[in-house]
Amino acid sequence: MDFWRDCRRCAWVIGALIGVFLLGLGASEGQFNVIWKKAVIICLECIGIG
Repeated sequence: MDFWRDCRRCAWVIGALIGVFLLGLGASEGQFNVIWKKAVIICLECIGIG
């Protein structure tokens, strides 16, 4: 049973590393600014300011 427990832990770490890599890749291509602008516009529309 230790084998399966170790595999799950390893899979979690690999998944987290892939996620961090993809976030960095998107940020390096300027996607952070695009998503930030969309989030601000949606937030201001919900509040009723925009």
